Amino acid sequence: MFPIHRGRRLRVNESIRSLVRETTLSPSDFMFPMFIAEGENVQVEIPSMPGIFRRSIDLTVKEVQELFDLGIRAVNIYVKVSEDLKDNTGKEAWNPNGLMQNAIRAIKAACPEMIVMPDVALDPYSIYGHDGIIANGDVENDSTNEALVKMAVSHAQAGADFVAPSDMMDGRVLRLRQGLDAAGFHNVGIMSYSAKYASAFYGPFRDALDSAPKVESGAEPVEVPKDKKTYQMDYANRIEAVKEALWDVQEGADMVMVKPGIAYLDIVREVKNAVDVPVTVYHVSGEYAMIKAAAEKGWLENDKIMMEQLMCIKRAGASLISTYFAKEAAILLNQ
Repeated sequence: MFPIHRGRRLRVNESIRSLVRETTLSPSDFMFPMFIAEGENVQVEIPSMPGIFRRSIDLTVKEVQELFDLGIRAVNIYVKVSEDLKDNTGKEAWNPNGLMQNAIRAIKAACPEMIVMPDVALDPYSIYGHDGIIANGDVENDSTNEALVKMAVSHAQAGADFVAPSDMMDGRVLRLRQGLDAAGFHNVGIMSYSAKYASAFYGPFRDALDSAPKVESGAEPVEVPKDKKTYQMDYANRIEAVKEALWDVQEGADMVMVKPGIAYLDIVREVKNAVDVPVTVYHVSGEYAMIKAAAEKGWLENDKIMMEQLMCIKRAGASLISTYFAKEAAILLNQ
């Protein structure tokens, strides 16, 4: 007789477990972050991110088509900019014939149904590696926003479906929405990095784009912040993340993002409960690199840990997961 309630009845075999499973994954849950480099037929593996490459546009397009065939429907793209194109204004970011703009056009021409979300931030274009314009020893908020609007409009002109501001400037979502609408791009969405924490998990990503802050750069000495803590969030804070997400929704964000992922699942759930728009979670480079390194040592099973973490992110409330595991996971899910 005792116990009356036996949870194990629903765990007897995989068929029963699949019937009552509360959370499921599919390839359309994923967005793949991609790094783009100048040149042709260029493919360079990122040492701290095994299996992830910087690719020239021609090879990026080929990869995008493979991703689409696997059921992945979105890519988040970043560019590695030549040092001679970097300055403190970021003006290369809105060059209509820049690497990002050419990449967007090429991807949309080859795979029109793939949703392209280019990164909007100045760090790949900054001589100082910061997300905005340096003035008076800090990243200047409002002049940076003006630059970001130019950047976002140039992305829309190239064919982007969404712009993805990752800079964490105050008020930038409203400025981007106003700028896009004024340019006639009412249907180009905004996926805002709303709760982006100042995290040590971003190290491999900065290797990929050479976008780490540089305290000294250029001919003239300039006071430059040594890190990004004046604009990215303090990882001790929870309520602040909800506030930032709500502000972004009020300013016109169509999606909000929490970044990083696994270490911040409490934040994902808090934001999910607070907003009425889709929540994206960025399963970041450091989280990817840790799994790859442990798997290489034989300490963890790559595929099992990968799928468990992705499922946990979805369970926490993610509508979309930006992850370097997207292609690997999609291949497994398609088997």
